[in-house]
Amino acid sequence: MKRRPNGIGQVIAFHIEENRSIYIFTTVLFLMGIIFGAIIVNSLSLGQRHDLHIYLNQFFGQVAEGQFADSAAMFAQSFAHYMKYIGLMWVLGLTIIGLPIILILLFIKGIVVGFTVGFLVNQLGMNGFLLSFASVMPQNFILVPVFIIVSTASVAFSLKMVRHQFIKRSHEPIFQSFLRYSALVVCIGAVLAVASAFEAYISPNLMRMVVTWM
Repeated sequence: MKRRPNGIGQVIAFHIEENRSIYIFTTVLFLMGIIFGAIIVNSLSLGQRHDLHIYLNQFFGQVAEGQFADSAAMFAQSFAHYMKYIGLMWVLGLTIIGLPIILILLFIKGIVVGFTVGFLVNQLGMNGFLLSFASVMPQNFILVPVFIIVSTASVAFSLKMVRHQFIKRSHEPIFQSFLRYSALVVCIGAVLAVASAFEAYISPNLMRMVVTWM
């Protein structure tokens, strides 16, 4: 039986080592979602691209004039949205049948990121890349690892449930795994608060700078 790690660094290293194959799978799945989202951009009809381009120009006009929603309201909305997403993954991880849905949610998240960046670059070229780097990428540098970590932990716990219920090879009490799994999600909530604050208070200013320069 493996000796349990004590320090935080050891716990993180043990978690990564224990779930290495799942991390590889979820990372590849997310990257596939990004690629698929970028492909969808190229499959849009001219009419759909035109409608989106008009909406994009209207949005740029509002950004240039500084017409943003209240930062506090944006923070609350973003944080609530991300917590609901993570909370849904946590709940699905507690069920055996929720395992494929977790993977679907992660794939959809990749599609959204890939489509957003792909559309901006497709329509605006290098300016679109700069805009996506200012408005989309900063918070996603935090959010993408968060979603991969939570989806991996959810899949791992769901698989433990399968082994505990059907294979009977797990000697570790499932309740201890549940406590660690839940504690991880709670800690992730604090990280989501940072990402939401960046999205609400910093990204709008970066976007306004880029749009004004454009």
